[in-house]
Amino acid sequence: KIKEKFLTDGILEYKKRIDGYSKIDIIEVKEYNTPDVSKNIENEGNELLGKINKDDYVITLEILGKKLDSIAFSKQIENIMNYHSSKIVFIIGGSNGLSDSVKNRSNFKLSFSDMTFPHQLMRLILIEQIYRALTIINNKEYHK
Repeated sequence: KIKEKFLTDGILEYKKRIDGYSKIDIIEVKEYNTPDVSKNIENEGNELLGKINKDDYVITLEILGKKLDSIAFSKQIENIMNYHSSKIVFIIGGSNGLSDSVKNRSNFKLSFSDMTFPHQLMRLILIEQIYRALTIINNKEYHK
C-alpha cells in the first residue's frame, strides 16, 4: 500500500495519463510480515501468481534483470504488444524479494538500477516509465 500522499498523487497522475493510451490496473497483494521470511516470500508469490492469467506477459522487476534505457523499454513494450500479448503484467516484489515461482513465471526480468528502491517509490518510477514508453510509441512530445 502506498502511504505517502505525494507518491499517491504522482501515481494517480500518471495512471490518468496512461488511460488515454491503454487500460491500466494497479493490483496490490497482501504483504506478509511473520518471522519466517521464506514463508512470507512464498505466500506473497502465491498471491501474485493467483492474479496472473496464462496468456499474460509477465515482467518482473529484479536487481539482476536486464537494464534498458527509455527508448529500448518502449521498443520492448511495443514488441510485446505486437507479438506476444496485449496484457502485460509488471510485478514489483515485496521488501524481501520475489519467490522463485514468480521469477520462473516471468517472461522478462527488468532492472531499473543496481540500487534498491522503496516499493512505493518504485511504483511511481515504473508507472512514469510506462507512460513515457507509450508516448514514445505514439510519437508524442513527452520524451526528450
